Amino acid sequence: MTTPLVATDPEFLVVAVELGLVLAGVVALLGTYRAVAGPTTADRVVALDTIATDIVAVAVLFALRESVRADGGVKNGHFFVDIALVLAVISFVSTIAVAHYLTGGDVME
Repeated sequence: MTTPLVATDPEFLVVAVELGLVLAGVVALLGTYRAVAGPTTADRVVALDTIATDIVAVAVLFALRESVRADGGVKNGHFFVDIALVLAVISFVSTIAVAHYLTGGDVME
């Protein structure tokens, strides 16, 4: 008889992280389609922001995957969290700059 997976099980966390990586990949592909298809520049900006958010999510999921092993041990995955924070800040600043440019203003006033 097998025991059911609970939220604190390392196996459950590994499965949840893998599922999250797959879902983030699907959303990134859909965002790529929207960035290519358009039809407006604002649609493309939102799609690129979505892709950047997915990349941040993937970095955090990699950190979780590196931190939790199936045997219950813990490894060092904090490097991916640092990368995710930097990517999130760069994405935010670039989205604000493009939105300011699209509304008719100069980026560096």
